[in-house]
Amino acid sequence: MKKTILTIAAAFLSLSMGLSQKTTIKVKGSDTCLPLTQKEAEDYMKSNSNMSISVVGGGSGVGLQALVEGTTDIAMSSRAMKMTEKMKLQDAKKDFKEVIIAYDALAVVVNPSNKVSQLTKEQLTDIFTGTVKNWKDVGGADMEIVIYSRESSSGTFEFFKEHVMDGKNYASSALMMPATGAIIQSVSQTKGAIGYVGLAYIEKDVKAIKVSYDKGKTYIIPSLETAKNKTYPVIRPLYYYFLNKDEKMVKPFLDYVLSAVGQKIVKEVGYIPLN
Repeated sequence: MKKTILTIAAAFLSLSMGLSQKTTIKVKGSDTCLPLTQKEAEDYMKSNSNMSISVVGGGSGVGLQALVEGTTDIAMSSRAMKMTEKMKLQDAKKDFKEVIIAYDALAVVVNPSNKVSQLTKEQLTDIFTGTVKNWKDVGGADMEIVIYSRESSSGTFEFFKEHVMDGKNYASSALMMPATGAIIQSVSQTKGAIGYVGLAYIEKDVKAIKVSYDKGKTYIIPSLETAKNKTYPVIRPLYYYFLNKDEKMVKPFLDYVLSAVGQKIVKEVGYIPLN
């Protein structure tokens, strides 16, 4: 009888432990994706108490390396995975999947006191490569241009270099920032500053400028509207990467992000929904 009671008690204990156990998902990577994923995770966990989601930034490259090393379940990235990263996963015999969760407009920002309000793609390239060093050369005041960029582990660094600067190297004088928030703070405090950030990071402390990709015929301001109708020229997809073996675990959260509710959050946070 005593043995039966102990067996029943053990069964109840096992059941209660199973019910109380939480599934923990680690998400790491792109600072651009960070505020969106934090909000998605926060809202998802409200109605899914058995799920714990930790979200940290560090840059797209950091997140993708963590995926290779097995220290994150989802890697956030503001650029497509590089061939070298794919090869690392292949060598480790780790099959993976890629999901686009939203789109983002990459905005060029200056200090609010700067009277320059529009630049062509060619002028941006000249500024960020260091060919043009003074604002007077692009219609501004006689003032040194101070370049703020994300560091090389950032997907935003890679995307801006490829799609705005045509693959040319950044000026040696460019100040590399560890996070997007640091660019916002630096540009807001430096009169001659210029930098680039995701659309959701734009605030009153910096001024987003209009950009022309047709040699000055038309200038477009970055906004949710111009990004959705694709008139703004610097738009990029935002990605989640995960291993096939973890799909069952991460799929409920991914489905939520891609659902109508999740895509509504995309818009609320300041990004462009998939539809």
